[in-house]
Amino acid sequence: MTDVLAGLVAIAPALVLTLTGFALMALDLLPPRGRREHLGFVGLAGVVAALVTTVLLWGSDVSAFRGMVVLDNFALFFNLATGLVLLLSMDYLRRRGQESGEFYILVLFSAVGMVIMASANDLIVIFLGLETMSLSLYVLAGFFRSRIEAGEASMKYFLLGAFASGFFVYGIALIYGATGSTNLDKLGVAVAAGAGRDPLLLIGFGLLVVGFGFKISSVPFHMWTADVYEGAPTSVTALIATGSKAAAFAAFLRLLLASLRPVQADWAVLLWGMAVLSMTVGNVIALAQQNLKRMLAFSSIAHVGYILVGIVAGGALGNGGVLFYLLVYTFTTAGAFGVILLLERGGEEAVRIEDTAGLANRHPLLGLALTIFLLSLIGIPPTAGFVGKFYLFGAAVRSGYYWLAVIGVLNSAIAAYYYLRVIVSMYMREPEGTPTSVVPSFAGALALVVALWGVVQLGLLPAPLFDLAQSAVLPLLR
Repeated sequence: MTDVLAGLVAIAPALVLTLTGFALMALDLLPPRGRREHLGFVGLAGVVAALVTTVLLWGSDVSAFRGMVVLDNFALFFNLATGLVLLLSMDYLRRRGQESGEFYILVLFSAVGMVIMASANDLIVIFLGLETMSLSLYVLAGFFRSRIEAGEASMKYFLLGAFASGFFVYGIALIYGATGSTNLDKLGVAVAAGAGRDPLLLIGFGLLVVGFGFKISSVPFHMWTADVYEGAPTSVTALIATGSKAAAFAAFLRLLLASLRPVQADWAVLLWGMAVLSMTVGNVIALAQQNLKRMLAFSSIAHVGYILVGIVAGGALGNGGVLFYLLVYTFTTAGAFGVILLLERGGEEAVRIEDTAGLANRHPLLGLALTIFLLSLIGIPPTAGFVGKFYLFGAAVRSGYYWLAVIGVLNSAIAAYYYLRVIVSMYMREPEGTPTSVVPSFAGALALVVALWGVVQLGLLPAPLFDLAQSAVLPLLR
């Protein structure tokens, strides 16, 4: 009975989301058939219940299913569910004529996969969480079936994702062949005992890096990102940009700290190169983009590079900075996509930079909100983005990676150009032709308020949450 109870506690947040998903499946069969907005509220209630469960279990250290799943502060820190996405989707789906119960169900099950990945202490469980999340996102990316771009985005995401999953599974097979285990702690013991020089094991871990590199969209595994971001529904794009990357980084970071810390000097060199390439390629290509969603797609690749800086730096400061920055990035990016989602021009989504012309003059509050989100993405004080980058680059300097920090700062300066270009368009240009309108949405406005609060709060008072982030990674550093 004790083992059963421990197992239920270990998967409690994922279990809450799963039960909510099943409840949505049952409710979807019941009237009213015309509208499905109430399913969004039920899903949101499940998300809140999962967050409450996460808070109540903070400080727990439970291992279950023979060490395959762990519930520690690190796992709980990543149980950031998809409440913002659900709020942004309610009016958006109805406006696009695509309101369907399946959408909310898929969002919930993608969140289940994210939570499983954050709690996984075994490569097999990581893969199960990865596929649970990915299969839902493949369908969500093409949810607007009448749009050719949506079908293209879904197909590209699926084909490249399946290809990356193949690398991941093959890597697991090689690692199991070399060590006889897929448990992260046992792999760490084997690596410390000298197995880290085994060619079979090295190739296996290399293949895992390919799989994770695709999910976090780091260079050179980023080719799918812009097309998927542009073609997917905007609220789904926000979910892919925030939740899926946070979950992938959670599993990746646990793998590196639990299994590969004895050979950190070796993989740090690899991640150093990936960080520099991601920052530079993402920012340089973003300069040429005229579509806001594509611009934010390449921007997200650059931000992956910033996060990799913290992983390379290591220690409580660097890894804690990674967790803190992921939360900051979630609030900021969800907010930016939320603003775009509320804009329309000529009955279509206003997703080009010229569509923002004069927006701040006609809708000052929305213009101010987008300005704050963009300034946070640049890293301008006193926004949360500045604090997050300060922690990451400070950790790099403290660990002796001076050039990595310098490259990060220079890339932030490059990024300022394309972010400020949008701000200039909002405040200093007048629209040509039909001006962009803002679609009223109470749920969407509530999501923006929450995102704004996160950006401002973490910018002005970052210390409490950063201390929690550091305490979350400390068990993995012992």
